[in-house]
Amino acid sequence: MPRSDAHRQTTSSPTSTGLVTVSGPEAPGVPGLDPAWVASTVTVALDEDLGGSPGRDVTTQATIDPSDRRTAHLAVREPGVVAGLVVVEEVLRQVSGRLGLGQVEVTWHAHDGTRVATGDRVAALDGPAQVLLVAERTLLNLASRASGVATATRAWADVLDAAVRPDGTRAVVLDTRKTTPGLRALDKYAVRCGGGTNKRMGLYDVAMIKDNHIAAAGSLSAAVVRVRERFPDVDVQVEADTTAQALEAVAAGARFLLLDNMPDDVLAATVAAVRAAEPDGTHVELEATGNLTLERAARVAATGVDYLSVGALTHSAGILDLALDL
Repeated sequence: MPRSDAHRQTTSSPTSTGLVTVSGPEAPGVPGLDPAWVASTVTVALDEDLGGSPGRDVTTQATIDPSDRRTAHLAVREPGVVAGLVVVEEVLRQVSGRLGLGQVEVTWHAHDGTRVATGDRVAALDGPAQVLLVAERTLLNLASRASGVATATRAWADVLDAAVRPDGTRAVVLDTRKTTPGLRALDKYAVRCGGGTNKRMGLYDVAMIKDNHIAAAGSLSAAVVRVRERFPDVDVQVEADTTAQALEAVAAGARFLLLDNMPDDVLAATVAAVRAAEPDGTHVELEATGNLTLERAARVAATGVDYLSVGALTHSAGILDLALDL
């Protein structure tokens, strides 16, 4: 079944990491993101921008006195959902350390997952002007990317939240592995911030049997057996292109099916056939995937699938336009 870490928030009193002090009623913590991953990712991004460590910003360091302190506001230029704000703190911490210019104080007015409007200020950053300007592009690149993914996901989640079925259930939007190389953890975190669920993190944690695996193994059933023999600890998912293939997968013991590129009527018929074939006391999880659009989302949910899997959440989402204004 899909994997998803709990999304939690931190609020309350100021905290400090030595070079960055954080305050505000809704200051974000590190929900669902490994701090070590955040630190290493930011290091790579800063090395890329500054030419190694500690690196240099030839424009900022030539034109601005190291003693100059300023306040900058992280502002929103268009409506959406913000995500990746926790990365902002790590960028500021590392830039402060590289330049040796003292502490930055961050006051948050929003947290990851907050809906924002044009003109909203989500944070105030007070510290050395050199630190703020050196950090600007890296923190905007990462937060804007994550916020774009969260905004795209929220659009799907809103449609599915409104598509309540007669039994009171709703379908859930899932992401895929179609993420930015090196930024999968951030992309999938952003999906969670937008109200979506992570399907799997990679090739290592869930088995997904697709047409090429079936062809190589000789049959769908043989592929399922081989996975269970070799990796009995993982969940097994099977892609089905037809109703007959879906039923074969259920008979082989699969309990999660990807119903791929099916028109709405075929999808509804397949869902009904699988439900009728489910062994007593079991529920086969069903996911619609392939050529899904927001316009189709409510109709697809009405077929009775549990999930809609949407690669566009991460491979085609634009950024959310954020800016850092001194």
